[in-house]
Amino acid sequence: MLKEFREFALRGNVVDMAVGIIIGAAFGTIVQSLVKDVIMPPIGLVLHKVDFANLRVVLKAAAPHSPEVAIKYGVFINNVVSFVLVAFAVFLLVKQVNKLRRPAPAAALTTRECPYCLSTIPIKATKCAHCTAEVGG
Repeated sequence: MLKEFREFALRGNVVDMAVGIIIGAAFGTIVQSLVKDVIMPPIGLVLHKVDFANLRVVLKAAAPHSPEVAIKYGVFINNVVSFVLVAFAVFLLVKQVNKLRRPAPAAALTTRECPYCLSTIPIKATKCAHCTAEVGG
């Protein structure tokens, strides 16, 4: 059983997936910082010093022994911007990978088989050179 698990865990797809998850998590923190620390402050400045992280609707004010209950829609806006940036970055990445994976165009055919003797003849031939049958052009 340990041998089977080792084979499964070290298979190429599993290792690639693990690397992808680790890189994705690191990329997520970078994008989160980009949104929180770089993009949202200028947007907040343009909107008259609004800090989106602090935007909320208070449902119940804080009391001495109970915390504030609020809908934090500003944090939601930050997360939506972060998601859009991550989705766009992944889109660009997948687009480039697909461009690299695209197979080279097939070379134009220059020969074909004679339907009568199965010999290889030029594609434009109207008569087979081997069996002299009419093959059309």
